[in-house]
Parts: sequence; C-alpha cells; structure tokens
Amino acid sequence: MERQYYVYIMANKWNTVLYTGVTNDLKRRVYEHKEKLVEGFTRKYNVNKLVYYEVFHDVENAILREKQIKGGSRARKIALIEGGNGAWKDLYDEL
Repeated sequence: MERQYYVYIMANKWNTVLYTGVTNDLKRRVYEHKEKLVEGFTRKYNVNKLVYYEVFHDVENAILREKQIKGGSRARKIALIEGGNGAWKDLYDEL
C-alpha cells in the first residue's frame, strides 16, 4: 500500500486565524487539533476547522508544498481555500 501525505489548512471559528501543517494521517491529526490534544498554536488560538487539504504520495513534495503555502501571503491562502471550499465548511466529516 502506498503511503499518503497531506498538506492542510485549518481555521478558527471566525476564519480569522489560519494554520498550515503536514501529516501522514489527516483524520488523526485534525482530531488532535479539534480535541486540543497537542500544545501549541492551534490549541492557543482555537484553530479546529479543516478548510483545505492536498494529497501527496511523496513526503518530500508534501513538505515543500507546506513551506510554499506557509511562505505565501494570507491572500494566497484564502484564494486556495476559496478555490475549493468557498463556504469555508469543515471538511473533517468528509474524510
């Protein structure tokens, strides 16, 4: 079975705070954010809504993409999200 890696963007309830991350298990990782199981940025700022993700089969490409997104402007992140999820709905239940 081929591994999958995910680059994802999460937002808070009001879509004012964005967080970009990378993982090999998106459902587990988003659950950890939602339940505040891990100390850090998402816990501190109540970031618990999955609004965007991309799938990769190569961890190096996933990490490069994460860095590209993180290095981009907020406007570019918003454009990515709205390109596939204009309503900013939580995608977690669709995983």
